[in-house]
Amino acid sequence: MLSKALLRLGASAARHPWRVIAAWLVAATLAVLAAVAFGGRTADSMTAPGLDSQRAAELIERAGTGQEGMTAQVVVTPLDGAATFFDHDSARTALTRLQTEVERLPHVLGTSDPVGALDAGGDTAVRGGLVSADGRIAVVRVQYPDQSRLSAEDLDALVDLGDRLRAELPLRIEMGGNLFYVFSDPDGGASELIGLLAAAAILFLAFGSLVAAALPIGMAVFGLTVGVATMTVLAGVTEVPTFAPVLGSMVGLGVGIDYALFVLARHREYLACGLDPHEAAGRAVATAGRPVVFAGGTVVVSILGMAVANVPFMTVGGLAVSIVVLTMVLASVTLLPAFLGAAGPRLGRAGRIGRALRAGRSGRLGRRQDTAEGPVPAVGWRRWIGHVGRHPVPYAVGAAALLLTATLPVLGLRVGLPDDGSLPHSRTERRAYDLVAEGFGPGTNGPLVIAADPTGDPGVLDRLVATVAADPGIASVAPTHIDRATGIATLVVFPTTSPQDKATADTIARLRTDVLPTAIGHGPARVHVGGAAASLSDVGQRTSQRLPVFVAAVLAMSFLLLMLVFRSILVPLKAVLLNLLSIGAAYGIMVAVFQWGWGGALIGLEATVPIVSFIPMFLFAILFGLSMDYEVFLLSRVREEYLRTGDNGTAIIEGVAGTARIITSAALIMVAVFLSFAVAEDPSTKMFGLGLATAIFIDATVVRMVLVPATMTLLGRTNWWLPKWLDRMLPRGPVGTDDTDAESTGEAPRPRLVDR
Repeated sequence: MLSKALLRLGASAARHPWRVIAAWLVAATLAVLAAVAFGGRTADSMTAPGLDSQRAAELIERAGTGQEGMTAQVVVTPLDGAATFFDHDSARTALTRLQTEVERLPHVLGTSDPVGALDAGGDTAVRGGLVSADGRIAVVRVQYPDQSRLSAEDLDALVDLGDRLRAELPLRIEMGGNLFYVFSDPDGGASELIGLLAAAAILFLAFGSLVAAALPIGMAVFGLTVGVATMTVLAGVTEVPTFAPVLGSMVGLGVGIDYALFVLARHREYLACGLDPHEAAGRAVATAGRPVVFAGGTVVVSILGMAVANVPFMTVGGLAVSIVVLTMVLASVTLLPAFLGAAGPRLGRAGRIGRALRAGRSGRLGRRQDTAEGPVPAVGWRRWIGHVGRHPVPYAVGAAALLLTATLPVLGLRVGLPDDGSLPHSRTERRAYDLVAEGFGPGTNGPLVIAADPTGDPGVLDRLVATVAADPGIASVAPTHIDRATGIATLVVFPTTSPQDKATADTIARLRTDVLPTAIGHGPARVHVGGAAASLSDVGQRTSQRLPVFVAAVLAMSFLLLMLVFRSILVPLKAVLLNLLSIGAAYGIMVAVFQWGWGGALIGLEATVPIVSFIPMFLFAILFGLSMDYEVFLLSRVREEYLRTGDNGTAIIEGVAGTARIITSAALIMVAVFLSFAVAEDPSTKMFGLGLATAIFIDATVVRMVLVPATMTLLGRTNWWLPKWLDRMLPRGPVGTDDTDAESTGEAPRPRLVDR
């Protein structure tokens, strides 16, 4: 029995708190030391097996042209706004020195030569894409080896050189390129602190006690330290994407504090009933801990299910985030009861401020609420749920219509990856992007690399260059590079539109389906389109294609698990549909903010951007798992009341009202944590933060406090309907429910749930 095991685990941790706390201290220390000794840096590789862009990369690697490696670009312009490189020898001399110093950096294979392009003549300079037509903007392209031979130190060396040369040369120097994208530190440190402070304030208001507020925060910090350190060790073994630590911190803080809140609230209830702190902690872990284990497991399984997309960086990113969630679940059933045991009976009492808050609110209600539920009385929630129960049809229809309306923008969802043009102007990558777009056109920021193996058809390259250059989506074509050993040719082409523009994706698709097949005909030549823009477009298409399969798998899994837990068909079906509504509404709001620009300035968004290709799948996995937290926590209470009373209406009112304060507090904490990340600089981090915060807010308000009581009232006793033959087939034990669970935790005996 899961409840019996959790009861023993929680009670043991509460009786021997310092042993458990010491064990967690040792674990955290070892994890940090392992991260320092064996950990690696996060890095991004937006590729996946079987994609056309991946085949292009394999051809380029075979040719050994160097274009398969990492790149950076140094964009310069004279500080004197009237000066041009053609007119001032001093600017040309400064550019030569900059190029020379960049070439001397470790691991640099070579650089482009804008000065040579200048000496060759204006037309050649423009064609080479190294100096703008007016001669005022120059680009030094820096070629590095492949990512496996590089580290963040290479990026630091380039940035440090730029800082030094800015003080010594009469040039404005900006930098960008995929070296920055891969090795820049992930966004999030300040956001984590803001989230923790907001969570602490909400916990204090919920419990009216500094001690009670501090315990969930302390547990979350412990869990986050171990989880993120373990993620760093994983990065030393395989390639962990840069978004994983940020997303892991975001989700880890949210679920960790939420799980602790659920257990702590139950613990205070048992203390208020006069139980010994050790026994209260054990029962709290046995009752609230079971939904925590189930909900955490659902989050982990949902996230790991993203492997169905067959995109390696998403699979590894999901594994990394799952490690943090699992750590938080383990901390909730071991470290937290140890904290509860160490705190003793004082957790059953509110501090002076808490008592003042409680007395003030209860005075207005005409009676004192001295339960462990804290300063917010349940009377108001009972009245609200009763009101919804008396008018279920208008509330159900109105709430569903509201969420469906919010979901409508999803019809215009466009996936892609925000480029450097979506970063704030305070970042050098954004300033470099703007200079390149100004001098050479927006497509220069996202060149495509066409790799061709012309075996058996020597004339294919001339046809290829001609047909590609004639395409309306291509602005210019660089000279073809042919590897003598393999005969493989690489052709760098510049689109007329920016990397994140939908027209660029259309150009890539047109090249593959029409232009290139026309050029090579039915001959033996092979041609593939690669480059960063093509890779990102391909990954976006694959995740979009696999998303329906993934969604269906998660829905089926969630339905089965909820059916096992609650011994019902309609309860899990309703839960799945309502969760879909809240997630759909969150998607719609993301489209309105990021693609349409509605309210984007409130979170520091300076330009509209497409939705990052992998975020919808990640959000669905995380949100569906998190929504199960509230679903299981709320329905567990409703089920308890139904078992006790046998009355569906009373069970709904008492179950929802009894969990409303905790769910509201938990949701406020998650929303505060997630919104703190929504103001980060990186658009991807903003999307994760806003998407998670919006969905949790909708789920805890419109869904849990309106749609759930309204629909359960309409369904009546059929909520708990389960065919006899299916009941006999379903297992009882660690996953399924069992009436002996109540006995294992010392609860009063309850009637069996048989409503068929």
